[in-house]
Amino acid sequence: MKRGIVLMNLGSPDSTSVSDVRRYLNEFLMDKRVIDMPWLSRLLLVRGIIVPFRAPKSAAAYRSIWTDEGSPLIVLTRQLEAAVQEGMHDPVTIAMRYGNPSPRQAYEELLRREPSLEEVLVIPLYPHFAMSSYETAAEYAKEQYAEGGYGFRLRVLRPYYNDPAYIDALAASIRPYLNSDHDHILFSYHGVPERHITQNDPAGTHHLLSPDTCCQSPGIQATCYRYQCLHTTKQVAEELQLAPGRFSISFQSRLGREEWLKPYTAVRLAQMPAEGIKKLLVVCPAFVSDCLETLEEIAVEGREIFLHAGGEAFTAIPCLNTHPKWVEALRSYISEPQTAEA
Repeated sequence: MKRGIVLMNLGSPDSTSVSDVRRYLNEFLMDKRVIDMPWLSRLLLVRGIIVPFRAPKSAAAYRSIWTDEGSPLIVLTRQLEAAVQEGMHDPVTIAMRYGNPSPRQAYEELLRREPSLEEVLVIPLYPHFAMSSYETAAEYAKEQYAEGGYGFRLRVLRPYYNDPAYIDALAASIRPYLNSDHDHILFSYHGVPERHITQNDPAGTHHLLSPDTCCQSPGIQATCYRYQCLHTTKQVAEELQLAPGRFSISFQSRLGREEWLKPYTAVRLAQMPAEGIKKLLVVCPAFVSDCLETLEEIAVEGREIFLHAGGEAFTAIPCLNTHPKWVEALRSYISEPQTAEA
């Protein structure tokens, strides 16, 4: 079968100009799976309140991490594309949920390279299921596929938060840092509103106040972001043989005033030094490519919060990026089509 592979990430503004950042934020925040309110209310909130105030600040934040080659997320995803492509016959390209290149552009690129394409496998670069990450990427890829009327079959890789190859890659990326002098490892995941977790579970089986458990029903676990984050952390901790009490979980990138998953990363960073945690490692498993949320929010802002509160050493562990074990994991997903859904 003649197949093509699309590695699909979040996306980035085309530049650090306020106009490009404003355009990107409008597309991102107007997504009904990111801010799930009626369209008119979302429009008034996003274009009337959030974006006018946020765009200049976000542009400054992007400028602080921008490279000579461009957006770190785009550059790193391109590097991942090249690493996965090496030694493979199937053509590999990338797409973004927001900004460029779009899934449609990715499909056209694959068809230029293989005109008789029979199947395309989309791999969302989100290990965990969340409305505002995995689901919106998968659905957008499907929408653009339908709009294009393509003759090839489309498949989308399922979330792989508990897949041994992903867990092994994540553990391998953390392991070298365990040799450093540290008191604690914080697993900081991207946050989501609590109602994104509870609204899919009318029975109310989620335990949002429990730091160690979430939901017990396998049917709910398949789409429960919090459960999947806890499960990833548990598996990685077991593989690295981390002692109880030497690691914990938090959630970052809160937007707005409603309740999001807790504990909040910024709050924990401010509390930890008073608890005797002076030397901290931070890893962000929900992100496979370093981006604004890891390079600026954690490595810069998070570091400042922790050190200002009395911390002595702060290390932000890089994302998987092009780690050989991660490349190996992606190749295994490509070779096992049963892991994908139509």
